[in-house]
Amino acid sequence: MAVPIAVLDCDLLLYGRGHRTLDRFKLEDVTDEYLVSTYGFPRQFIYYLVDLLGASLSRPTQRSRAISPETQILAALGFYTSGSFQTRMGDAIGISQASMSRCVANVTEALVERAPQFIHFPEDEAAVQSLKDDFYGLAGMPGVLGVVDCTHVAIKAPNAEDLSYVNRKGLHSLNCLMVCDARGALLSAETHWPGSLPDCTVLQQAALTNQFETRLHKDGWLLGDSSFLLRTWLMTPLHIPETPAEYRYNMAHSATHNVIERTFRTIRSRFRCLDGTKGTLQYSPEKSSHIILACCVLHNISLEHGLDVWSSPATGHVEQPEEEYEQMESMDSEACRIRQELLLTHFS
Repeated sequence: MAVPIAVLDCDLLLYGRGHRTLDRFKLEDVTDEYLVSTYGFPRQFIYYLVDLLGASLSRPTQRSRAISPETQILAALGFYTSGSFQTRMGDAIGISQASMSRCVANVTEALVERAPQFIHFPEDEAAVQSLKDDFYGLAGMPGVLGVVDCTHVAIKAPNAEDLSYVNRKGLHSLNCLMVCDARGALLSAETHWPGSLPDCTVLQQAALTNQFETRLHKDGWLLGDSSFLLRTWLMTPLHIPETPAEYRYNMAHSATHNVIERTFRTIRSRFRCLDGTKGTLQYSPEKSSHIILACCVLHNISLEHGLDVWSSPATGHVEQPEEEYEQMESMDSEACRIRQELLLTHFS
C-alpha cells in the first residue's frame, strides 16, 4: 500500500535514500577558508562547539538524533552567519531545509542554556579591577564596569500582542539591552523586550537594574547615553556642558561608550540573521529572542578563541529607531553628587 508523501518526515526521506547523506560532509575534507566563508568560523572553533554542545545535541528525545552534532552545528552557524536557509548549504552537508530549521532550533536551545556560563560580570576583585583598568585606558574614564545600550532587531509580526512589538519606525522588533566590556565582550544581554518600549523603560524593568541596585558593584558604574536617566550606578553625559571639566567628561564618556556601538556593528556583521539584509527573523518573539541570545553567546566564545571583535567590517542595513531623548536631569540627588564628584576629581 502506498504511503502518502505528505505524511513522510523529511528525515525519513533522507533515511530512504541511505544514511550516507547525513555523514558525507567531513570537516577535515575542506579548508578553513571554505568553512569561514560558508559557516563564518574556522575548523578549531567548530570542533570546540561540537565538544561543548555535543551531549545536548545527541539527546535521544530529539527528532534530529540521526543528524550528528557536527552537522547540526554547521547548519545553525550557516543560518546565523548568512541569515537564510540556503538550499546549497543544506545540500553541502546533506540535509533538507526543514532539517536545517530543526538543527537551528536545537543548537539555539543548547547555546541559550549555556548563556550564564559565557555572559556575566566578573566577580573576583582582580577581574573587576582589570575591567576598570581596561576602560580607563580607553579615554581616562575611571570606575567603569561596563557600557550599556539598547539595539533593535527586526522580527515578523507576532500573532498576539502585535502592537507591543511595533517600534518608533512602525516596524516590529525586539529591543535588546546589552552591556559590554572594553574588548567588546558581552557582560549582560536581555534580548526579549518588545520594540515599543523605549530604552529608559527597558532599563527600569530589566534584571540588570535589580542586579546593580541589590548586589555589589558599589565602587563602580556603567556608562549609558542620554536615553537613560542618571543613577548612582549609571553615569550619563551632561545635556548642556558648560565648563571645560564638563566638556572633558562628556568627551571621555562618548569615547568610552562608543565601544558598545562598535560591538553592535560587529555582532550584526558576523551574524547576518540579525542585520536586516535578509529580512526579519521569521519566528515568534520568544524564539527570535533565543536566536539573538545564541548569537551573543557565540560572540563571546569567539572572543575567547582569539577571533578579534573588531576584525569584521560593518555591513548591512540596520533598522533601528532613533530615540527622542527627553532633556531632563535625574531627580536622584545622590547620583548627581557622584557625577559632580567625578567631574571635580578627574576632569577639572
